[in-house]
Amino acid sequence: MGIIVIPIPRGFMSDSTSAPKKNRASYSSPLTGRYGASEMSHIFSDQFKFSTWRRLWIALAEAERELGLPITAKQIARLKAFATEINFEEAEAKEKEIRHDVMAHVHAYGVQAPDARGIIHLGATSAYVADNTDLIQLRAGLQLCAKKIVNVIAALAAFAEKNRALPTLAYTHFQPAQPTTVGKRSCLWIQDLLLDLEDIEHVERNLPFLGVKGTTGTQASFLELFDGDAKKVAKLEVIVAKGMGFERTLAVSGQTYTRKLDFRALSALSGVAQSAHKFANDLRLLAHLKEIEEPFESGQVGSSAMAYKRNPMRAERMTGMARHVITLLLDPALTAAEQWFERTLDDSSNKRLAIPEAFLTLDIVLETWLNVAQHLVVYPAVMAAHLKAEMPFMMSENILMEAVKLGGDRQDLHERIRVHSHAAAARVKEQGLPNDLLERIAGDPLFAKVREKIGAIAEPARYVGLAVEQTEGFLKRCVKPVLKRRKEWLGLSGKVSV
Repeated sequence: MGIIVIPIPRGFMSDSTSAPKKNRASYSSPLTGRYGASEMSHIFSDQFKFSTWRRLWIALAEAERELGLPITAKQIARLKAFATEINFEEAEAKEKEIRHDVMAHVHAYGVQAPDARGIIHLGATSAYVADNTDLIQLRAGLQLCAKKIVNVIAALAAFAEKNRALPTLAYTHFQPAQPTTVGKRSCLWIQDLLLDLEDIEHVERNLPFLGVKGTTGTQASFLELFDGDAKKVAKLEVIVAKGMGFERTLAVSGQTYTRKLDFRALSALSGVAQSAHKFANDLRLLAHLKEIEEPFESGQVGSSAMAYKRNPMRAERMTGMARHVITLLLDPALTAAEQWFERTLDDSSNKRLAIPEAFLTLDIVLETWLNVAQHLVVYPAVMAAHLKAEMPFMMSENILMEAVKLGGDRQDLHERIRVHSHAAAARVKEQGLPNDLLERIAGDPLFAKVREKIGAIAEPARYVGLAVEQTEGFLKRCVKPVLKRRKEWLGLSGKVSV
């Protein structure tokens, strides 16, 4: 999968000193306002959309000329001269008059290139520019998501490598379980993202072009243009598709491409959002435990009332925005289900909202995730304290086995541990005092022979199983090959605007 080069016009990414004055009396989307402009917002901008329409008209005219239609090189050169210089005001005024966006832009293009006016959109229907542009936007958006996912994976992999052997308490049902390591837990987040990357790349790689299908998908208008020559019609589609960077087109369609393609793309985005949501929730819980935190600037304010607070605002933003991406999946699902025969227009208004919002929102989630993953803060002493509080219960079986090896009666030893465990648990829960199970066992005459070994048995690293080996193996076999394959994408730095 090769990244599409997306030219961003001068002034598109404005800094605060040159940005246009905001209209404070009108709604402004936080996706392009509060959270800042980005390459993803350019992909779904008017400039990208309508310049792509013009590229498609040029590609069609060039292919039609190549196949013998009376189109001149001068006409095509004139179209190319205004490929990106779009007269938006002309198009917007015309659309208000005729209520048709494609014909309004055909008119506006013709105003700039009057000698080519007659060959713009020749034989095509609205879906030729609208749907093919949508597919180009989907592909570019998926590619940008993939690039950012790879960078998040790289950041989490570096974190996992660094902390591969750092013991921490693992939880099931958010109740203390056996120890694991920080690195091993990080691998769970990475594994989800690797699966997401597979899905994103699969959808992008298999995304077809609509091509030149005509009003109901029969290509009747193009067959008429070429005097019934079906071979030229087929060749026309191949030439245009390749000119726009696609190797294949849909074999059949109505006027539009099947809206299942939108659902498929947003399904892949939803998967990434689910992974982001899980990571952010885990981080919020770890922040509560004071074990791992997201970055917190020196001047950052955690609460307007409680000055001491360090709220995990980045992780909370990730969960909220990831939730929005997940819920947006319902839109393309219902749109795909609602289509009538060869085409209906209830899809257009919904697509204008759901698809750009899903991509823009996930882009912000990934940007935030990258920022967090590159600056995670770990507190090993707190982890050690939590382990110390729970380890006595977890290591009691090891102490029991060691005492049996030295000649003790298993049933008697088991009963004494049971009694001591309940007493220690009551002390913790009812009195809020430290867990003294090890002291109770060490003071019991039945365990006199293992008293000197209890300290060594209590080492948390003895209880993490193969966590270190699993982390190292996973990073070597599963992560590093992906990072090597996409090494040209690496080097991004996650930024958070507010």
